Amino acid sequence: MKEVNPQDTTRAYAFEAWMNAPMPMLTFFKTLNVRPLIRFSKRKGLKFNMLMCWCIGKAAQDIKEFYMLPVGKKLIQYDSIAVNTIVANRQGEVSSCDIPFSRDLRQFNDNYKRLTKQVAETCENHDIPESMVIGSSALAQYEIDGAVGMYSGIFNNPFLIWGKYKKHLFKTTLTVSFQFHHTQMDGAHAARFLDNLQKEINGLNSY
Repeated sequence: MKEVNPQDTTRAYAFEAWMNAPMPMLTFFKTLNVRPLIRFSKRKGLKFNMLMCWCIGKAAQDIKEFYMLPVGKKLIQYDSIAVNTIVANRQGEVSSCDIPFSRDLRQFNDNYKRLTKQVAETCENHDIPESMVIGSSALAQYEIDGAVGMYSGIFNNPFLIWGKYKKHLFKTTLTVSFQFHHTQMDGAHAARFLDNLQKEINGLNSY
């Protein structure tokens, strides 16, 4: 990770326009068909949430805007990405766990299982500050239609939230919300990411 001059990047205009905005975050909603993911999860014995996190990483990996993030008043460029998940710990509370993204599903799954177990047992967050982290929060036991994230002014990371999926006759749908800082990316980049996410879910059938 390193600080870059915004004027030397494709985010120069966005940096000037949005860094000092009182509310620089945007939230998109998209309804995904997750039936391929559910089938793959059951066939391979893999966790639904882990597969969602992996597909999120795969959907973001080739979009260069995901490797830059406004931090404080600076624009930071990263060499890698990670996906965050919220873990229920042994004290009955929640902790935060960053999972380094790997294109290799087996490697990502191994890291996911090891790190979420560690966080659950120690009740200590696992952070990867050297990676650009995509946040996620799964409220899988609740039926929600969407969520708009809070802008703290401290954490500018992109963030996804979803609830319980809904079964229909020919598909199973999951509505996700995606919050992002406008300095980091434009609406077209966010829409492309969400389209990629559906493609990655569909592509699980080929594994």
